[in-house]
Amino acid sequence: MAVVGVLTLELRIEHAHSLKEKRHVVKSLKERLRNKFNVSVAEIDDMDLHNSAVLAVATVSPSRPFAENVLQAAEREAIDLVGPMLIRVEVDWL
Repeated sequence: MAVVGVLTLELRIEHAHSLKEKRHVVKSLKERLRNKFNVSVAEIDDMDLHNSAVLAVATVSPSRPFAENVLQAAEREAIDLVGPMLIRVEVDWL
C-alpha cells in the first residue's frame, strides 16, 4: 500500500514588504524542493499576507521509511535555503 507524507513548512518572511518580495522567497523554495526531491509543493495558507507563508510538501512512496527520508531531506534543504525564516515544521501521514 502506498504511503503519503505531507511536510508543512511555516515561514515568517520579515524582510518582505510586499507580496512580490514574498513570492520571490516562496517560488525559489518551491522550485528547489520540486527539482531536487521530486515532490509536490504548494502554498496552502497565508497567501494574502506579505510576511508569512505556509507550504505543503507531499511525497507518495511504497514505503514509509523512504518517504520519511525524502521529507527529512526536504526539511534540511528548506532550513539551508531559508534559515531562521522557517518557524514551524510538521509532518502528517495519510
